[in-house]
Amino acid sequence: MIRPVAEADLTDILEMVVELATYERAPELAVMTREQLHAALFGADPKLFGHVALSDGRPVGFALWFLNFSTWTGTHGIYLEDLYVRPTARGSGLGRALLQELSRVCVERGYSRLDWSVLDWNDPAIDFYRAAGARPMDEWTVWRLTGDALAALAAAR
Repeated sequence: MIRPVAEADLTDILEMVVELATYERAPELAVMTREQLHAALFGADPKLFGHVALSDGRPVGFALWFLNFSTWTGTHGIYLEDLYVRPTARGSGLGRALLQELSRVCVERGYSRLDWSVLDWNDPAIDFYRAAGARPMDEWTVWRLTGDALAALAAAR
């Protein structure tokens, strides 16, 4: 079963975020607090949205996402920040069900695309997404400003 995230799911989601970060070889970067997640999902002006996959009534997977916008098509899209299913629930179709739900949201709301990033060494995820019909955008490279570089550019006059 797939449903929107509820406040009662936050502890499970935080645990799974750490599991995902550990799998992606960067557990030290998973520093989000329950308060931050709550504010992003349920605060006065939420900018983050999510769904959980349930097994026996407990969250065993999640998808967290936010809106992006295409200036070329003039429509919003979804950027899937994280999709994760616990190893014990993999192969059950829950990951595909999460991706299907986000696809439905796009179609129902008139969004033109569903985007995400995948680590280039994560062959199981790449195979999963290819099987769903997704294709890599090889001609595009993700760029990012963080930390000191972000602060320096912000302070530049």
